Amino acid sequence: MFKKLFSYIIPLNIFKQKSTISQTLEVTWTDGELVLDSKNTNYSYGSLQRILRKGLKFIGFERIQTMDKILVLGVAGGSVIKTLVDEIHFEGKITGVEIDKAIIEIANEYFHLDQIQNLEIIIDDAFEFVLKTKEKYDLIIIDVFQDVRMPNFLFEKFFIDRICFLLNSKGFILFNTMVLNDKQKQLNLDFFNAFDATKYTVTKLRKIEELNELIIIES
Repeated sequence: MFKKLFSYIIPLNIFKQKSTISQTLEVTWTDGELVLDSKNTNYSYGSLQRILRKGLKFIGFERIQTMDKILVLGVAGGSVIKTLVDEIHFEGKITGVEIDKAIIEIANEYFHLDQIQNLEIIIDDAFEFVLKTKEKYDLIIIDVFQDVRMPNFLFEKFFIDRICFLLNSKGFILFNTMVLNDKQKQLNLDFFNAFDATKYTVTKLRKIEELNELIIIES
């Protein structure tokens, strides 16, 4: 309790670990809340949870409650999953895909992700998983980062076509991106334009927490 209260004055780091994928992983008490950070950005809870919550609100909490299956590509500490379960009260199946096993171990210990009954965690590369899965989903959340870098495959046509194939009719894709430079702006524009306007409605929510941009696709 003392650490939580003191964190309103100054952040208190309680855990730090090297990661081959994310460089450094840190759990910190900040403003009375436990957050998970990489070397240069927030990975879970804190600002990231606020960012993805805005996207979920845009889709609509009541609409999400009626869904059956949700896919989360990039779990980290699981803040978006906690929003789905604790705030939206989603009771369908959540499949979380995370490449970094160390992050899931941290998420289980500090954020109790393993206590969520309707969650299945799969340790795998997001690209490999979408190639293999035979499931269809009502909502696909893409939040794949390696520190502040986003893998190139996220913007490739093959990946885009595949996630569209995995999306149920009247489903949604929620894609969290960071816009740090002109190259990233162009990648987001190309991603936005990759969807057939006769089949999909695509919306951008710009400058969320300054550097993030959410792209929301509705089939």
